[in-house]
Amino acid sequence: MATFTKTIRLQSRPKSTVEFTDEVTRALQDSGLQEGCAIVFCRHTSCSLVIMENADPSARHDLERFLDRLVPENDPEFTHTLEGPDDMPSHIKMALTRTSETVPFHGGQLMLGTWQGLYLWEHRSARHSREIVIQLNGE
Repeated sequence: MATFTKTIRLQSRPKSTVEFTDEVTRALQDSGLQEGCAIVFCRHTSCSLVIMENADPSARHDLERFLDRLVPENDPEFTHTLEGPDDMPSHIKMALTRTSETVPFHGGQLMLGTWQGLYLWEHRSARHSREIVIQLNGE
């Protein structure tokens, strides 16, 4: 079994999602692997990864707004507020979601469904530069 690892940087947008399926597809093409699994990992504690619908942006918008209602800013119970009112909520949102996704590939193609895409989900109120590690394991 072979392993191919690539780290990419994404510029996030405040409290929103950024699709990066194409970057994972390019890494898979660069690897030359045909069969296996892609592991995608986010190296941060205030954003997360999600596989979500990529056809209608309102689905992602609704998900983002739902999580904002679930974990609001300025909760008086939060003590971890050094970096602002979005600091602790962003960590909780990350813990409730995921920092990694695994996608099988076959014939050199990701096996995502028709309307699925890989997204970085920024939970902070400002844009950030985020590192994503793509590890491809297979043959």
